[in-house]
Amino acid sequence: MSQTNLVSHELSRLESRENNIDGTVDWYAAYTRFRCEKRVAEMLEYYRVEHYLPLYEAVHLWKHRKARLQLALFPSYVFVRLDLRDRRTILTVPGVIRLVGHPRPAPLSGREVEAIRDYLSRGLPVKPYPYLTTGRLVHIRTGPLAGLEGIILRRKSACRVVINLNPIRQAMVVELPASDLEPISAPTSCPRAA
Repeated sequence: MSQTNLVSHELSRLESRENNIDGTVDWYAAYTRFRCEKRVAEMLEYYRVEHYLPLYEAVHLWKHRKARLQLALFPSYVFVRLDLRDRRTILTVPGVIRLVGHPRPAPLSGREVEAIRDYLSRGLPVKPYPYLTTGRLVHIRTGPLAGLEGIILRRKSACRVVINLNPIRQAMVVELPASDLEPISAPTSCPRAA
């Protein structure tokens, strides 16, 4: 092995150890330029990077006509699943600003990402909602979002529940039957993003 290759190999090994990169594949949030989520998702598809762009349907009125649009549920974010050693590929995609986390990218809960994907694949109603830090915490017992926690907004036969994604400080609101929920505690503060 030449001296140059040896030095390069050693630097790569040290960088991997320093960044605690162990070869695991996790979900990360890629922060994108404003309204570039769909374009970034197309480029990730081109580069064959596993990704997920949660979309919801909204109706807009323009000049006396209604239009149904597919909008990003979490504006300026696309979820990518990768080994951190491959993050340079993501960062070279036009429209991607950075991977979320400081000082290094922080993985998302794979369970949350898959639950959101399952929920949206069923065509169930969902909307973006402001990130909440206080309220009555509930545990979702059944359904596609089972295992997640949320903050209850309204109780009747169906409850509006806000589900926060703490690492990106974004949230979504869904309606669930009250029977699917169990209280966790009295009104309290929710955990803050790391």
